[in-house]
Amino acid sequence: MSVGGSGQKGSLSLADRFGELGAGVYDAWMFVLRFFREAFVPPWHFKELLRQCYMVGYMSLPLISLTGFVTGIVFTKQSRPSLESFGATSWLPSLIAIAVIRALAPLVTALICAGKVGSNIGAELGSMKVSEQIEAMEVSAINPFKYLVVTRTLACTLMIPVLVMYSAFVGLIGSYFNVHANEATSLISYFQDAFSTITFLDLWSSAAKSFVYGFTVGIVGCYKGFRASKGTQGVGLAANSAVVTGMFLVFMEEIVLVQMINWIRFY
Repeated sequence: MSVGGSGQKGSLSLADRFGELGAGVYDAWMFVLRFFREAFVPPWHFKELLRQCYMVGYMSLPLISLTGFVTGIVFTKQSRPSLESFGATSWLPSLIAIAVIRALAPLVTALICAGKVGSNIGAELGSMKVSEQIEAMEVSAINPFKYLVVTRTLACTLMIPVLVMYSAFVGLIGSYFNVHANEATSLISYFQDAFSTITFLDLWSSAAKSFVYGFTVGIVGCYKGFRASKGTQGVGLAANSAVVTGMFLVFMEEIVLVQMINWIRFY
């Protein structure tokens, strides 16, 4: 009897977990739909949008610069022995350009922003939620969703593609320093070789992925912060959950988008 009772309790617990998961997915989906409803309806808070673009874009430049530069150097150093074994070191600039523009710059930049920007948004909105500042905005006849969520999500969607382009450029510069140190290649010659194999589809796909990743980082950070609870502990949970969920979704989107782009490239 006790075994049956424990099994029934376990099955109920599992059902409750699936129910909570389904409710969470539905709540997140409605949050995304509300964003699209609010984003195209006035009033628009342009000053707050510009401030968030500054916070997301300009304030992330030092970290993106360092990460992109190191990525270019490390990937070049790792790729050189493989190409040297085939006597094809002349293809190194083209290889680095393809890898950086197609995959490394969008993915690395999105992950860095998920950790830095996503956590900041989650913690900021979470602290406002638990301190009831969001409810105070509603009392003041200000739409907190439009002022807080729409502006931050749009800022991430607009600025992360810019950071991706900048990260790709810095990564190629880092790669050039490594190539120049070994082959004494000029800067003009390096970039001519690097972009000789880059197509419009490569640039388009990188930009498209950047917009998707930017939206994901912004909306996840806002959702976790907007749904924070349990006082100051909830602020930390919101920031941590925004980072983990944002990175997980970016990886899942990378898999899907790469497959879709490969289909387009094949056909």
